[in-house]
Amino acid sequence: MSPPEDAPRHGGFADYESYDATGLAHLVRTGEVSAGDLLDAAIARIEAHEPQLHALVHRFEEKGRQAIEDGLPAGPFTGVPFLLKNTGFEMAGTILSTGSRLFRDVVSVRDSTLVARYKAAGLVIIAKTNTPEFALSFTTEPEAFGPSRNPWDTRLSPGGSSGGSTAAVAAGYVPMANTSDGAGSTRLPASHCGLFGFKPSRMVNPLGPVAVEAIAGMSTPHAASWTVRDNAALLDASGGPDIGDPYLAPIGTESYLSQVAREPRPLRIGFTPVSPLGTPVDPDCVRVAQEAATLCEELGHTVEICDAGYDAHALKAAWRIIVGANVAPAVAMRGQALGLADPLRYLEGVNAEWVEEARGLPATAYVGAVNVLHQTARALGRFFQSYDVLLSPTAGELPPPLGTLASAGKSLDLFYDAFWTHAPFTCVFNASGCPAMSVPLGTSATGDSSAPLPVGAHFGAGFGKDGLLFQLAGQLERARPWFGRRPSLVRRGDHG
Repeated sequence: MSPPEDAPRHGGFADYESYDATGLAHLVRTGEVSAGDLLDAAIARIEAHEPQLHALVHRFEEKGRQAIEDGLPAGPFTGVPFLLKNTGFEMAGTILSTGSRLFRDVVSVRDSTLVARYKAAGLVIIAKTNTPEFALSFTTEPEAFGPSRNPWDTRLSPGGSSGGSTAAVAAGYVPMANTSDGAGSTRLPASHCGLFGFKPSRMVNPLGPVAVEAIAGMSTPHAASWTVRDNAALLDASGGPDIGDPYLAPIGTESYLSQVAREPRPLRIGFTPVSPLGTPVDPDCVRVAQEAATLCEELGHTVEICDAGYDAHALKAAWRIIVGANVAPAVAMRGQALGLADPLRYLEGVNAEWVEEARGLPATAYVGAVNVLHQTARALGRFFQSYDVLLSPTAGELPPPLGTLASAGKSLDLFYDAFWTHAPFTCVFNASGCPAMSVPLGTSATGDSSAPLPVGAHFGAGFGKDGLLFQLAGQLERARPWFGRRPSLVRRGDHG
């Protein structure tokens, strides 16, 4: 299988970045390269760019080398290097520090269900990627490990909370990487790094073998990638119910990969360029979404300006309660395990304030917040009775300068307002469990960066309609290919 049509073609394996994960796996299957060759190529790129980007926090290339020597299973991605996000994903014998000083020496004793499925697909896992503390930010600047930088302009953030993963993929370390998304944490950094980011429907990907859901079902794991086909094929490999899951996502009869090449039927697309919170939206973000709407019309779809019909202010308030109530017991348990009288002193200031706030909330506040999620899901369900897809900007702002969205020096209120101003469009799909994606269809025309920055357009569909989104994504990728649009890794300024 050849690389995408717009990929550079220089022959041989020397051009590692010319192939997506599907293409690299094909080279391994046909014997043109070995899994060891791919690992060497990935490590070379990490060594070249990692001191500048700081996308990785826990490296274990030796485990990847050992897995190759032991013999990799035959799967869709056999031999392809891969990265895990440093929160929520256990891999036996590796650190899972969740971006926090409090958890920085925690070593997993087993593989999570998703990691076991990644290994069964033949992926060679070699590192954990940087993430904000507890994945609670749209920038990746944890005090425990330091900031990740955007390969398009290293003065800027790659976004968060999956910013380490998206920076690594954009820089060419690997063709795709694991992410998770609790309010937009796959889609926002994918937009800021010029990648395709997909949040599946709730429970398509499992969180076992112990957890069933995270933050009341809003956190959904998957990946960011250069190509749509990689993303779809990975979901084919990782998706499906886990033993003991109390509920399931709808299961289709066709693979996600098979739907990427299929032209979707004419769709009715609702378009909302205005923040549901009434906050400002950067003109470039609006323009790229409008260009995406025009492209959809050119492809035969109907696009109408609309309102999605849910209460974004209520959702914003509910998310704060639910997240705090989920983090607080984890912090308490870790403090007890370490014998700490005050584990909050090991947290970043904003997160310590968040946990302290949650400790004082009655159980009725949490129940009320969960009910807001259910109300949001009902409202979005009604919307999808009239429309097939909801289109909007992915972000309210361009990739921000480092420090802009970081928690240092901010109160919880100031941090939280900035968090939602940056991303007013994405969380409704976490609250409802519906699938959504950021598609890298545009670039900025403004800002102080010396080169245009990537800007994504956001598309969501009804619950279980992941295949429909992959059809639309494939159509958009064929119409406006982005695989060859890569960042220039040029150091700008003093990065310390």
